[in-house]
Amino acid sequence: MSFKAVADLDLCQGHQMCQGEAPEVFGYDEETDKVVVLEEFPDESQRSDVESAVTYCPALALAIQDIT
Repeated sequence: MSFKAVADLDLCQGHQMCQGEAPEVFGYDEETDKVVVLEEFPDESQRSDVESAVTYCPALALAIQDIT
């Protein structure tokens, strides 16, 4: 099963916690002060890092969508 990393830019408050948890998947745009999804469909080996980013996002702006 693969998955998609999703960011809701309306909820993102630019805390950048996601970059610490999954730096290969999430970046940061200084102009907009918002998260940037660098890898929309990360490798399954990165799932735990993305799950941590979702868990620790203070704005609850991140999600994982499983793709079957």
